[in-house]
Amino acid sequence: MELAKQVRILLISSVITLIGNWIFTYRAGNPVNPLQAVLGVLILLGVVVIGLTLKNLVPVKLPAIAYISLTGIILSLPWTPGSAFFLEHTSKVQFLALCTPILAYAGISIGKDIGSFAKLGPKIIVIALLVFTGTFVGSAVIAEVLLRATGVI
Repeated sequence: MELAKQVRILLISSVITLIGNWIFTYRAGNPVNPLQAVLGVLILLGVVVIGLTLKNLVPVKLPAIAYISLTGIILSLPWTPGSAFFLEHTSKVQFLALCTPILAYAGISIGKDIGSFAKLGPKIIVIALLVFTGTFVGSAVIAEVLLRATGVI
């Protein structure tokens, strides 16, 4: 998919994120006006565009999410110039608001392939449960080890 098409889709997702962010923060009792969060969403949009561009330019073949995550991590490191600005504005965007357009797109994607999804039958349920369980247990083990190593517990 060409970058221009991806950016158009990301702009639509950004608008949905702003609306979702306003709803989620309003329900949490600490409303963030969409105008307050627009800079944070635009910064996150920039991080995604940088990550997608890196994926196309860097000869190491990694998934786009790896480049996007690495870009966001580097920008948020304390010694990175402008990290305070980055964190201040992106902290106004709730994680759940970012998930809404992604989950909607995933639902639409599964919905259009429902025939092939139905052919998988109960196997997909077993696999999904194993993946969820493995992810949860793996995360819990890593958290336990790190919390004990740092002396928090």
